[in-house]
Amino acid sequence: MSLAHHHPHTPPVLWDAHHQASGKITESSSEFFCNHSYVSLSDMCIATAISLLMILICAMATYGAYKQHAAWIIPFFCYQIFDFALNTLVAISVLVYPSTIQDYLRQLPSNFPYKEEIMSVNPTCLVVIILLFISIILAFKGYLISCVWNCYRYINGRNNSEVLVYITTNDTAVLLPPYDDPANGAAKDPPPPYVSA
Repeated sequence: MSLAHHHPHTPPVLWDAHHQASGKITESSSEFFCNHSYVSLSDMCIATAISLLMILICAMATYGAYKQHAAWIIPFFCYQIFDFALNTLVAISVLVYPSTIQDYLRQLPSNFPYKEEIMSVNPTCLVVIILLFISIILAFKGYLISCVWNCYRYINGRNNSEVLVYITTNDTAVLLPPYDDPANGAAKDPPPPYVSA
């Protein structure tokens, strides 16, 4: 049997060897898809493009942090926010439609590891475990978002030479000039000449 040419949006079909002369086509069985992983060319191109884009965004963030360019970090930060929002939607969908977990498990191939054990778990307990797992992932992603945001703010503040530092004491606030101003002021006003007595 050989795979027939087909439209990308229709399922592939197999040419039956004895029906080739008559031109009849038989639909492929579900066992074919369980035992063989089938990925279309368009799916492969999209996955490759997304992977290359992610590599570019991560490289931009790394370069921006290394060279102290805050604007290069923004695309990675936006990706993190988008990813966090998608994971939040997954958590909400699991909470609102808990039966989708069982449907998803039924669609898994029969040779999927621990499928039967997972299917035998109480559905309510399974939802709680999955929500706990997603919550841990969301907390970690939130921490990483705060790390990137703090890095962006640090680089932005460091590149801004007009930043003034405030030192607060118990009753007063003292405004310190930037580092360059005292050095320039000292160079402009030389000390008085030394006169011996």
